[in-house]
Order: sequence, then structure tokens, then C-alpha cells
Amino acid sequence: MLKDKIGLILGVANKRSIAWACAESCLEAGAKLAFTYQGERLQRNVEKLTGDLEDALVVPCDVTNQEEVDAAFAAIKAKYGRLDFVIHSIAFAPREALEGEFLETSREAFLTALDISAYSLTQIARAAKPLMTDGGSIVTMSYYGAEKVVQNYNVMGVAKSALESSTRYLANDLGKHNIRVNAISAGPLNTLSARGVKNLIGFLRQVEEKAPLKRNVEAAEVGSTALFLVSDMSSAITGETIFVDCGYNIMGV
Repeated sequence: MLKDKIGLILGVANKRSIAWACAESCLEAGAKLAFTYQGERLQRNVEKLTGDLEDALVVPCDVTNQEEVDAAFAAIKAKYGRLDFVIHSIAFAPREALEGEFLETSREAFLTALDISAYSLTQIARAAKPLMTDGGSIVTMSYYGAEKVVQNYNVMGVAKSALESSTRYLANDLGKHNIRVNAISAGPLNTLSARGVKNLIGFLRQVEEKAPLKRNVEAAEVGSTALFLVSDMSSAITGETIFVDCGYNIMGV
């Protein structure tokens, strides 16, 4: 499905990351992949996971440092010459902003969350566009808290709202270049980043009780959806947010 396709995965932290599940799906479909990391600790994790992959590229890319972003895409261009898809799975907010009341969110926490979790999609799309010479697909990761109030999700919900809106505006701008932009709104998963949200276990239990499928989503299912969205099978889909949450989002009180 992705034979001879070149992709970039941003946001792998460890083997439980949604980004890594997406990478595994794309690798199984025949893609060649570049990976980014932020900081030395994550560098070790990513290099360990990708050590046996053929023709993989691993580069630093802290989205708060434009020089690193530019260098990462220069390295991708030098190695592969082009990009066919990008999977953006980056989000961050200070831990203290992910508990208590949203009312108490500091300016610093707000700006940090919006910068890393939302603006980085536009930043990465702008850098990827010149390499998508034959069109392409960009996929990002959202969550139900973008639409509804989720206790303790707070500023991250606001950031995800901005991310989903950015997806639509980018889809409009990039459509003329045959570049599609979509978001996946995954159900809660026990990932490194999700554990920063207070009462994650409570979220997981609530989804299991209320979702029509009576279970939580698995990372591999998010990966399969990402594979669909970066493949030609979704060639007419852009600007959408697709829920992969066992149906939880359709339920009322």
C-alpha cells in the first residue's frame, strides 16, 4: 500500500506511543520512514526502536527551535529527496495545567500548550510542502477534549481545538498542491503523554463503560487509521477529524 513512499513520523517517545503504532502500520505497508526526537533521553528510545529498520533516518527536531526544524527537513531532503506523508503526534502542556480548574491556567502554560500542540502542525506543514512534489498527506492527533469539556484536560483541550481548526485551514491552503490534511481523534490511551493528565485511569474506565463497543481503543487501531489516511485509499478525504474511540463520542448522558 505504501511501497516506495517516504514518510516522516514526529512524536515517538517509546514503544507505547501512538506515533510508534502509526510507524509500525506504515512500515508493514512498505514505507520508508524518517523519525524525529526531542532531547537526548528520547533520542535513545527512538534510536533503539528504529535500529533494525532499513534506510531509516533519525534526526533531532524540537519544534520550539526553528533552526532544528529547518535542519531536520534539510536532512530528509538530502537523504530521500522528497516526502509523501507526515504523521504529527506532538503535544505538551505543563503538568500543573492538567489538573484543577482551567480558570487558573497561566499565560505561560497557555502559550506553551498552543505553541507545541497546535502551531507546530502549521510549522511542520510549511516545512514539508516543498518536499511533497507529487502531493501528499499530513495526519495529526487530536482528542475528544477539543469539542467537549473533559475534566483536567484543560488547556490541552483548547490546544486540540486550535489543532483541529488548523487542520481545516491547512487543508484549504494545501489542497491545490494535492496535499491532504486530516486529524485523528483517538480515545484515551495509556501513553507517556497521556499519563500527564490527572485521573487517566478514570477516563479509560468511563470509555469502557459508555462506548458502544464497550472497550477502549488500541494503539494499533489508531495506527491502522493513520495508514488509511496517508495512503491513496483516502485520496478524497481532507480537512476531517476522524474519531477512533470505539464510538464514545456519539454517546449522550
